Amino acid sequence: MSTAVRSHAKINLGLGIGAPRADGFHSLCTVYQTLELYDIVTVTATPAATTSIHLTSNDSRVPTDKRNTAWKMAELSLKMLGLTAEVTIHIDKRLPVQGGMGAGSANGVAALVGLEAELNAPLRGLMTQRLQIAAHVGSDVPLFLIGGTVLGLDRGQEVYPLPDIEPVWCLVAAPELGVSTAQAFRDWDALCVTEGLTAEASKAKLKELSRAYASAFAGGIPRSGVGAGSSGVLLEEKNLAGPQESALVRTGISSWIQNDFERVVFPQHPSLAEIKRLLAASGTPEAACLASLSGSGSALFGLYLTRGDAEAAQARLSEQVLGVKVHCTVTRTLPRQAYWQQMLLH
Repeated sequence: MSTAVRSHAKINLGLGIGAPRADGFHSLCTVYQTLELYDIVTVTATPAATTSIHLTSNDSRVPTDKRNTAWKMAELSLKMLGLTAEVTIHIDKRLPVQGGMGAGSANGVAALVGLEAELNAPLRGLMTQRLQIAAHVGSDVPLFLIGGTVLGLDRGQEVYPLPDIEPVWCLVAAPELGVSTAQAFRDWDALCVTEGLTAEASKAKLKELSRAYASAFAGGIPRSGVGAGSSGVLLEEKNLAGPQESALVRTGISSWIQNDFERVVFPQHPSLAEIKRLLAASGTPEAACLASLSGSGSALFGLYLTRGDAEAAQARLSEQVLGVKVHCTVTRTLPRQAYWQQMLLH
């Protein structure tokens, strides 16, 4: 027997970044949003005297050793559960690699869900432990233990569920070029030096931004003592309110939301700036509610109120933009309840 799990993508509804910290990381503030797009992660696990993990993928760019997020999650989860097992993981890659859509991180959570199902040993009752494992593996892994619309703070691993936005249509534009997140941060660091953005000034900037997000999404941030600190955060049920009607339009959030990475990535990759312009279609009847780079890229997205508007954006994007081939996919945003309902493939 084996367990197949949908491993959904995310986009960033804005991303504010701080100056580099003493520990080498960057504080940030973002709103994550899961999408209907997904990879498929298939897990087979049987109890054994010692643990062994074998990982394969249909994409040669996916690491199949301990560097892989799914491998790390499986290994750490078994240790947390006090179990040993023979584990086989196959990743059917459908999402962009190095696309800024959290594909590798989502694979890790999907591997955890599959492993728990296979061994009938869920960590669901141990949310703090699950989030600690996820945060240890990667900064944007914990968001996939919540799904839907999620506020991300600190390195992005401190996560709070926001009320879900009403599902909207989304066009994902994935150019055939990779953006190095490490290089994007180095370029951001250089910009901070040029503009004099200090760590102290960053705190004020990000605190103000987090309050703006909380107000715009009408969810608020749990008061001190609710979260699980730097290792993750506990879900607070009072924040899991129902969908907010057309939140992106109702609050005017798209008038001020932005991704700081665009300031350093677009000068290096002019084709990405052009793709955003075509997605946005500002001033037209089919204009996007929001168009942005996701994470550090290279994927971009546009959010639209109707499928027709999303398809119009797809038509605007030719097969190549400034010499770069672009793959476009029409999808929708995925609320929290649907995210968990659709995760296991039956």
